[in-house]
Amino acid sequence: MKESLKTLCKLALALGLFGLAWDYARAQTVDARALYQQHCAACHGEQRLGSMGPALLPESLERLRRPEALKLIREGRPATQMPGFGTQLGEAEIQALAAYIYQPQLPAPQWTAADIRRSRSFDAGSRQWPARPQWQADPMNLFVVVEGGDHHISLLDGDRFEVIHRFPSRYALHGGPKFTPDGRYVYFGSRDGWISKYDLWNLKQVAEVRAGLNMRNVAVSSDGRWVMAANYLPQELLLFDADLNLVKQFEARSLDGKQGSRVSAVYDAAPRKSFVVALKDMAELWEISYDPKAEPIHDGLVHDYRMGEAIARPGYLNARRTPLEEPLDDFFFDDSYRHVLGSARPGTASASNLGQVVNLDARRKVSSLPIAGMPHLGSGISFDWQGRRVMASPNLKDGRISVIDLKSWELVREIATPGPGFFMRSHARSRYAWTDSMMGGKEAKDTLSIIDKQSLEVVAQVREPGKTLAHIEFTKDGRYALASVWELDGALVVYDAASFKEVKRLPMSKPVGKYNVWNKISREEGTSH
Repeated sequence: MKESLKTLCKLALALGLFGLAWDYARAQTVDARALYQQHCAACHGEQRLGSMGPALLPESLERLRRPEALKLIREGRPATQMPGFGTQLGEAEIQALAAYIYQPQLPAPQWTAADIRRSRSFDAGSRQWPARPQWQADPMNLFVVVEGGDHHISLLDGDRFEVIHRFPSRYALHGGPKFTPDGRYVYFGSRDGWISKYDLWNLKQVAEVRAGLNMRNVAVSSDGRWVMAANYLPQELLLFDADLNLVKQFEARSLDGKQGSRVSAVYDAAPRKSFVVALKDMAELWEISYDPKAEPIHDGLVHDYRMGEAIARPGYLNARRTPLEEPLDDFFFDDSYRHVLGSARPGTASASNLGQVVNLDARRKVSSLPIAGMPHLGSGISFDWQGRRVMASPNLKDGRISVIDLKSWELVREIATPGPGFFMRSHARSRYAWTDSMMGGKEAKDTLSIIDKQSLEVVAQVREPGKTLAHIEFTKDGRYALASVWELDGALVVYDAASFKEVKRLPMSKPVGKYNVWNKISREEGTSH
């Protein structure tokens, strides 16, 4: 009996090794492109630019690791139209298909102004929709919740903590939704370039356009007239009107045209009536004014601008360049919006130049920021501390919160946290700031740390053992703090912001972010702008 068992084991091993060898040999002859055209092109486009499904380009797959991509091809994605191909394709074919979608598209794909305009859709009947909410709740205390697990948006009543409406979104929304000044409309941007305009009061989509093939984020002007999109691919900025008609393209290139760059971030600077733009590969910061009275732009040296000794361009809807020592990946505005606090990524800058303070009026760097690691300044907050105005930023690399004096630009304190974090939030009416450690691995990602803004000490923690707990947002009045359990079978957890006790829990599918209308449009000091 034992000899028979040994023989069977040897035979199984031999067959297994033969199977692996057969798969390997087969992988060398698999026509991955033909496989893609047969099984994937109908949803993801013949050129992998996306269609009903997302774009499958290396630029679009930066955050999708190969093992996860293989799993998706084999098993599909739950609650979506992505089927699994594990029963139709062999392992060698699945491996070849995964390798194919990570290969650069040659020649490099283009997305022209004509492509943009052809992609636009608009509901002409939207002009007659009622100019008041068609539901019973405070429209200023509405939360827009992005559920990344099944690509939906939930609209949450911030008083009763009940879902008013839920609707599908584009794949992989990124950069946070942006609201018009009255809170009626919200714009969503997806990684593969789609911008969607949604009427929150009537619960209907107004317009949609594809701005590019790989997009970082969108910004909406403080007067609600303009929408700006920041692209990685193609490398450009796009200006749209409020109904997503293309108005202007800005190629992200140096003044002499020799260097191009991906656009890493664009934000609205409301008091300046302008958009401020960070460029990932070029040591410049751009400011594009939407004020018709903007001063002319002089790109060259000027002895006396009144004498016309340099050729000026109109300041309205043109880029004003600020030269930098290093490119900025992300940034934070001080309260006056005169200064940008920005950071480069480690490896692209020396330690002394990692953080920079840039004066937008003087158009130059005025100080370095003493921040190590990988600060996530775009998620910073500002508040008063001992008679001084400070900002606090989480760190993507280290378990620390850096607190910076907004006058002297000096480091006030570093606050230890269980691990690196991505988001930090507070509210003007709360004495506490909440921060996650979601980048810290299994020993830290389940913990939110609560910091007293006067003592600058961690005074409490809340946990979701074994899960990822992240992204806090406060209600309009600051009484409650909402956190996300970042899992497919996740939840939105409502905490009392003073006692830190759980008040309510709503099941949701990986609620990656939640955004309170009032906090966003009022530029509440405790939330990102």
